[in-house]
Order: sequence, then structure tokens, then C-alpha cells
Amino acid sequence: MEVRIDDNAGYCFGVVKAIGAAEEELSRSSSLYCLGDIVHNSAEVERLKGKGLCVINHDELLHLTHCKVLIRAHGEPPSTYHAAEQRGIELVDATCPIVLALQGRIRRGYEEMRSRNGQVVIFGKPGHAEVVGLTGQCDGAAIIVSREDELDAIDFSRPLRLYSQTTKSREEYQRLIANIKARLPEGADFVAYDTICNRVANRAKQLEAFAGSVDVLLFVAGANSSNGQYLYEYCRKVQPRTHLIGGPDEVDPAWVQGVSSVGISGATSTPRWLMEAVARELTDKN
Repeated sequence: MEVRIDDNAGYCFGVVKAIGAAEEELSRSSSLYCLGDIVHNSAEVERLKGKGLCVINHDELLHLTHCKVLIRAHGEPPSTYHAAEQRGIELVDATCPIVLALQGRIRRGYEEMRSRNGQVVIFGKPGHAEVVGLTGQCDGAAIIVSREDELDAIDFSRPLRLYSQTTKSREEYQRLIANIKARLPEGADFVAYDTICNRVANRAKQLEAFAGSVDVLLFVAGANSSNGQYLYEYCRKVQPRTHLIGGPDEVDPAWVQGVSSVGISGATSTPRWLMEAVARELTDKN
């Protein structure tokens, strides 16, 4: 049985930057706080905890003083920076440059819309770390929509600026834009910005080719990875024999019984070493 790891799978640039920043800090000190899981993959989080990374939430941040706290690739709202400054906390800012640029665009769009009685709408997952940071650029006033049936929250008679969470599906975003346009009055002031990360958008097409080239696909991703869930569902449309797993201990031997090729891929939050561990599990037992 041939076992192949997808060459295009694994960390995106933003995650590489964040993990590199954490490891660099930990090499100089015994501990570092991180605001939320550094990546949506429990195996990688546990690995870094073993090096001294301590994951905290926003409430716990307010009880810290004079220490270092890492901001992960997802970014944070302005309130986090203000809280850190007030408490003498040094921030190690590993916000993904693409997310950082989007935060700036949304802030400018919000200021424009506020002066014209308009609205900022963000296509994203409510409560997702990136979306929380993006909404913070609008003082919490942005309208978050995750599905087309939530568009009733928008006042289509007012100016509108639309943005997307960087890790959302481009196809879903285009359908949302078309739906909004169909409901706008003639001459409406509406601008939709293409803010989806090209790495995420291109991964879908790359996965389509890879998933179609193997008999079974094992997709490795954290249970709380939004990007992982999207890419897994995309794979299933191409290769019905796709299975979502968190690591090698979740591999069912029955899935690969009698097949000639197995592919292993993962989300932009899946470490290469974890996919390699899945490959070893397959080769050792088959």
C-alpha cells in the first residue's frame, strides 16, 4: 500500500510565524503566556506547553502584570492592547500580516460608514478568534453573518461595506455577495472586498487534485479548526472515502483494508510532524 503525504498541506505563513515567535521566546526564558491556543491543533498546543507555553484566556490576562504575552496569528481587538498597556504587559505580536492588513481595512471602512450612517458586515464564524479581532476594529458594531439566511440583520437601504474572515470559503463568499446584490435597491452604495487568504483559497483546488489521486484520504485537523472543517468537507465531495482524524491513534485499519493508495493531508493549522506520525501508523501496521 502506498502512503503519500500532501506536499501542500500544513502550516500557513501566519501560523509558522506565530510558532516561531513562541519558540524563540521560550528558548530565552522558561515560560511565555499565550492568549488562546496558538493554533487550532491540540497536539501542537501540548507540544509547546511542554516547552513552557502557558495558554490563558482574556479574563486571566486581566490578572497578569509585567510579563510577556503572545498574540497568535488570529489577531486581537484594540481592547487587548489597551489592557496589556495598562498592566505593564509586553506583547509578542504574532498577528498574521494578512489579518493585520484586514483589520486596518475594516477600521477604515467602519470610520467611513460611521460618518455616513452605513454598516460594516463581516462574513465569518461568530466567536472565532479572528472575527473577534475584526469586530473590535468597529467598536463591536459590525454585523456578523455566517449563512445566507442571516442577511435579514442588514438594512439594505443604508450604505454597506462587506468583508470576509480570511479563512472562509471563496465560493460561499461569492454566493453571499450575489444574494446581497439581489436584495439591494437600485443605486445602492455597496462594496464587497476580497479579503480571503489566497493560501486558503488555493488549498481547495490543490486538495481536489490530491484527493482524487488516492483511494482513501485521511484528513488531519483539530476539532476546533474552522479551516480544517471546511477543507475536510471539500475533500469529501471529491473523495467520499475521506476521514477526519486528530492524530494517529484515531486511524481505523478497516478504512484502508485492501486499498492500494492512502493520502494524508491537513489544515493550515496541522503540523507536518503530526501527518508524518499518521503515515508511520499506517506503514507500521500494513
